[in-house]
This record gives sequence, structure tokens and C-alpha cells, in this order.
Amino acid sequence: MCRDLAEIASDYIDGELNGRQNLSVKMHLMMCKDCRTFIGNLRASSNLLSAHSSGKADEEFLRRIDERVAEALSVRKNKCSDSE
Repeated sequence: MCRDLAEIASDYIDGELNGRQNLSVKMHLMMCKDCRTFIGNLRASSNLLSAHSSGKADEEFLRRIDERVAEALSVRKNKCSDSE
């Protein structure tokens, strides 16, 4: 679920998920400290960009950020799985 969350995190923060997806994310966040931290950091970054930007962020740039975050969560998840 962490990887899935990373893929839709921006939509969650922007309030663009449907009711079922939104509930699923909220339930996951209640159980996953790492994802709560990730969402908090993403929200803070988004707010910072909004406060210091006169226009909308480049969609390609945001897509690359989302991909890197998803990769980092995947690596972290694999490390956690290997230690079990």
C-alpha cells in the first residue's frame, strides 16, 4: 500500500480522490508512520512551493518527483521486508 499511496499522494493532498480512495488512504495513514511523515512532508513542500511561486509547477517536474518518491518508498519497503 505504501507504493500505491506514493502514486496518489498529490491527488490526496489536493482533495481529488473519490470517497473510497480517500478512506483507504486515511486508513493506511492511521497505521503507517512512514507514510504519515511522507504526506506531511509533501504537504509542507506543496505549501512552500505555493507560497513562493507565482505560477503552477511544471507537470513534468512534479511527475519526476512523484516517481522518485515512489522509488524511495519501494526501496524502504524492500529493506523492511528483508529484515523480517
